[in-house]
Amino acid sequence: MRVTVTGASGLIGSRLVAALQARGDEVTVLSRSRPVRWDPEAQPAPAEALSGRDAVVHLAGENVAQRWSEDARRRIRRSRELGTQNLVLGIEQAEPRPAVLVSSSAVGYYGHHHDEPLGEDAPPGGDFLAQVCVAWEREAQRAEALGLRVVRIRTGVVLDEQGGALGRMLLPFRLGAGGPVAGGRQYIPWIHVDDVVGIYLAAIDDPEWTGPVNATAPEPVTNKAFSKALGKALHRPAVAPIPGFAIRAMYGDMAEIVTEGQRAVPRRAQELGYAYRHPDLDEALRAVVS
Repeated sequence: MRVTVTGASGLIGSRLVAALQARGDEVTVLSRSRPVRWDPEAQPAPAEALSGRDAVVHLAGENVAQRWSEDARRRIRRSRELGTQNLVLGIEQAEPRPAVLVSSSAVGYYGHHHDEPLGEDAPPGGDFLAQVCVAWEREAQRAEALGLRVVRIRTGVVLDEQGGALGRMLLPFRLGAGGPVAGGRQYIPWIHVDDVVGIYLAAIDDPEWTGPVNATAPEPVTNKAFSKALGKALHRPAVAPIPGFAIRAMYGDMAEIVTEGQRAVPRRAQELGYAYRHPDLDEALRAVVS
């Protein structure tokens, strides 16, 4: 297959590009610097990098894991809303057009629902991150009018030692200073990075995949249970509670990602027959930290 990828240098993008190339696919990378230059907020994506492709995977966007100042909020939303809009404008100019657009999103789409299980048909939330996801997905869906199959991957908390949320958690846990955050009752919709890549590959390949798909493991767990499992995987105690006010003092409004969480479940991926490589949390953590 011929696949164009944006955001290829990120945690998921780098793994996905490697997986595509390993199976013999031809990959074109769109980025601000190399090898095909594109500024997502300044211009439509270059049609020549999209014409004749079997699929486009859109992962580019400003990092959410930072203090949400007014400027950061603007950058986070603009990079996703305008960046996706400009990608679709490039697709419109491509000839022939790609068959499928697989666009990243996040389980933050749902907002805060405490312990309510959230399938893909759950309504969007009203908080900042939820509204960013709504705008992000809306722009991606515009490609449907151009004849593309569009899949919107709502990703949870990705387990990878090299980065993401787990990467930031490892040091305090290895020092024996990790533990439940803000009481530990909030859910973590975790997923091993191998399964995120697997879901993207399935979305590219299988014409049955369309619409929103939660990229989460079958069984989300509470923050308390996750902390216990991580301590077990590292052979360290995980009983040092971290109060919510300390997280909020450190990260500001962005702390809600950690202190609230979502109990998102992958109903669509399971209906479509996706076979998880790491469905068990204890095994998934061992695979990551070993």
